[in-house]
Amino acid sequence: EVRLVESGGGLVQPGSSLTLTCETSGFAFKSYTMTWVRQVPGKALEWVATISTSTYTTYTDSVKGRFTISRDNVKNTLYLQMRGLKSDDTAMYYCKRHAVTERGQGTQVTVSS
Repeated sequence: EVRLVESGGGLVQPGSSLTLTCETSGFAFKSYTMTWVRQVPGKALEWVATISTSTYTTYTDSVKGRFTISRDNVKNTLYLQMRGLKSDDTAMYYCKRHAVTERGQGTQVTVSS
């Protein structure tokens, strides 16, 4: 059974930092490109960042320079370090295998003063 369990979200003030964690099991994590996506209620799913099996990273323009995606292939865990958070970053964040629809239950990030 494939499991993707996100954690680390919360309510923070603008300018704060958070690190999201996605613990995985049930598939060969090191063999997959992994992705973080986010969604605001009523809006489409938005791609945030991707890390390849060779740790090549790509980011959507709005988070470049503020977010860092990383992976630990020993722990089968994906991370998203978020700095300089803005209100526009408020969303439910999900991890997923690239090009695979299935995702975890998500972790809520709310940025508000």
